[in-house]
Amino acid sequence: MSFDLSVWALWDGATPADVRGAVQRCRQGQHVERYPDPRVVGFYRAITARYPDRPPVPGTPWEVVPLHAANDHIEMKLFPNCPDQVLLDIERLAGEHALMLFDVQDGSVYPPPSHVSG
Repeated sequence: MSFDLSVWALWDGATPADVRGAVQRCRQGQHVERYPDPRVVGFYRAITARYPDRPPVPGTPWEVVPLHAANDHIEMKLFPNCPDQVLLDIERLAGEHALMLFDVQDGSVYPPPSHVSG
């Protein structure tokens, strides 16, 4: 069974509930037609430069390839035993691209580090 994460490009001020709502709409096949968000494009290019998803390459962390890329999010199905460094890279790149990170396993939402008050 894969370990699933997704990153989301929502509006400034989006809450964890907004992310969960977007995830639910996606699961129901409801997608807004628009151009790909540049933050999603940047994240996809950065993560797949480090861990390619096309063509399938042995040793990458992806249990399912290619990654599911939409205009406002990227879904990643990882091998459960993938190295911790992969998760750290996903988290770092999500922050660099101002994306919300959704953990499918428990429904947690992590805002980009720059949006977390200290």
